[in-house]
Amino acid sequence: MGRALKARRPVQAPGPGGVSLVRGEGFFTGHFQAMGGPCEVLVDTDDGPEARAALDLARSEALRIEHKFSRYRNDNILHEIHTAAGRPVSVDEETAHLLDYAALCYEMSEGRFDITSGVLRRVWKFDGSGNVPDGEAVRGLLERIGWHRVGWADPMLTLPEGMEIDFGGIGKEYAVDRAAGLVSGATHSAFVVNFGGDLFAHGPRRGGRAWGIGVDDPDRTGEAVLYRIELERGGLATSGDARRFVTWNGRRLGHILDPRTGWPVEDAPRSVTVVAPTCLEAGTLATLAYLRGPGAREFLEAEGVQHRIL
Repeated sequence: MGRALKARRPVQAPGPGGVSLVRGEGFFTGHFQAMGGPCEVLVDTDDGPEARAALDLARSEALRIEHKFSRYRNDNILHEIHTAAGRPVSVDEETAHLLDYAALCYEMSEGRFDITSGVLRRVWKFDGSGNVPDGEAVRGLLERIGWHRVGWADPMLTLPEGMEIDFGGIGKEYAVDRAAGLVSGATHSAFVVNFGGDLFAHGPRRGGRAWGIGVDDPDRTGEAVLYRIELERGGLATSGDARRFVTWNGRRLGHILDPRTGWPVEDAPRSVTVVAPTCLEAGTLATLAYLRGPGAREFLEAEGVQHRIL
């Protein structure tokens, strides 16, 4: 995951929901929890109210998107789709945009990227243990996976009964870009929006400096930086096995699954980091590369994007 430079001196205690604002050497960092993990907004300013406004905008947008597309709620569009029992559901413009994007990813990946594969979480628990599901249990879910089984003609979505939609592979990156767009309209200062290591940098900083982004060592996540990327403007995302994995037959298996087999990607890299014009593009390319296993480097070189692979 990517980690921006850390601020040091707290100027405000954590508020409701663990929200806090910290002042460092020439910039502010705001922290909150959303999208399943820690989020931060860095603003290159000496103006506390400006930084607070940026933090509030990013947090509000993250929570809005989380509420709308979480698979754990019973009051959003995904719940409506999942409980339609095979009946067509009319979706709004934003949901249609994500469905179109997911369909494109499915085609680009030759079926490796599939937003209907979330049902596999019923048998896979990537908790660092050696607990691997029975092969028959995995095979039993494959008939519920496959974007080709879904009927999609904007704005109508027809999801076969028993199948699910999961935007987890693109939702966080989409939220980063949305939040960054709102923050950029409210401040002239350079900033970084970072949701769990997927981020967008809007710069350069004062004095023409880039933001220094540290990418974690997957063997010492949160403790050691593998390498540093200087980023003035653009998205950065990392896919890998640092935080979610299981150990099987002496091998470490990452949490990204091949929906065609229901199993973790064979011979996948430990870590794939991509820099692209948007966080969504960076995250998509990192995931598509990871899904290609030993072909990750060749894929990214063909795409012509800045990348690092371990």
